[in-house]
Amino acid sequence: MRPFKELIPLEKAQDIIIRSVNPVERVEEVPLEDSLGRVLAEDVVAQINIPPFSRAAEDGYAVRAEDTFGAGIHNPVKLRIIGKVDAGEVFETPIKKGECIEIATGAPMPKGADAVVRVEDTEKDGNFALIYSPVYPGRSVAPEGEDIRKGEKILEKGTVLTPSKIGVVAAIGNKKVKVYAKPEVAIIPTGSEIVPPGEDLAPGKIYDINSYTLAAVVKKAGGLPRIMGTVEDDEKKIRDYLEKALKYDCVVFSGGSSVGTKDLLIDIVSEMGEVKFHGVQVKPGKPTWFAIIRGKPVFGLPGFPTSCLSDAYIFLKPAVEKMAHLPKSDSKRVKAVLSRRVVSTLGRTQFLTVRIEKEDGRIIAHPVFKTSGAITSMANADGYIMIPSNVDLVEKGEEVEVFIFEN
Repeated sequence: MRPFKELIPLEKAQDIIIRSVNPVERVEEVPLEDSLGRVLAEDVVAQINIPPFSRAAEDGYAVRAEDTFGAGIHNPVKLRIIGKVDAGEVFETPIKKGECIEIATGAPMPKGADAVVRVEDTEKDGNFALIYSPVYPGRSVAPEGEDIRKGEKILEKGTVLTPSKIGVVAAIGNKKVKVYAKPEVAIIPTGSEIVPPGEDLAPGKIYDINSYTLAAVVKKAGGLPRIMGTVEDDEKKIRDYLEKALKYDCVVFSGGSSVGTKDLLIDIVSEMGEVKFHGVQVKPGKPTWFAIIRGKPVFGLPGFPTSCLSDAYIFLKPAVEKMAHLPKSDSKRVKAVLSRRVVSTLGRTQFLTVRIEKEDGRIIAHPVFKTSGAITSMANADGYIMIPSNVDLVEKGEEVEVFIFEN
């Protein structure tokens, strides 16, 4: 067994990672319906006016405004109705003095008309409309280009596409958008004891959990997980897997990060690249390491499922978000009262999973951590509390801040 030479503080490890990873610069064009959450790789500039024509903003009658001057509740103006136009139609005949056209919201304004009298201020009398309220030019009319002008930059490069922003792109007629490619993240569980779910479980074997929890974290962070399958504790096989994995933007190993006699991985990584750190002052997750090989970030996370997933949230997720050009997501936080005393480890920041419940108007945090090998420690939790490295005891009833896991 080789002891850890040095454990670095959590904040220093996070800083090293963020400074070492770079956004992916590959660009791809995707259909608008597949663009939610993607990041624009270029400015979006309008090639048309929106609306592309002047249109009615209310149901009523399109009129020449001057024809309505003097109208009142007791002395309505009488205008002859010469037609009707609905949204999507065009009325070709220009309006003359003393005429009007029945018009629906969104329909193009007929030639000669410069205002709309809303239907509530009118009454139909055969082929005539009685106008009970005057209107000024432009009343209830959305002019051409009111929302977007041709040549206007409507979205900037680097914008994350939301439903409303996708709607803006659709409004100018674009069917596709250019976005940054999602970072591809190779996921490799290590250990001769790991087998894929679905296979028979022989004595001494356990199912692969980490590939699937890590893949979910990568997807949530805007990346594309590439599950490569388990590599055994064999030097040649580990080298082969690592060579194949380096075609992707990032590599994540689970297991093989400790200092046991069969942990060959860290030695191989040290030969192939630069190990930035090995060992962090956190609990769980002390044996975590991070390296750069041929410009690619390579993570080594613990094999125990709870430690692996916890580290993925703390270290991997922010890195993938940066590679995907996404802003760092901040966890929702709530104040709660701890349900029982918790003893921590001095010198290591502890992440303790908790379940929260409302009791007598208060939010109570119940610790649910079992062991690093129990994935239910995470599955049964609503979030976690962070106990600083200089604190060894948190008393029952003490107020704590709970970081809520994302859905």
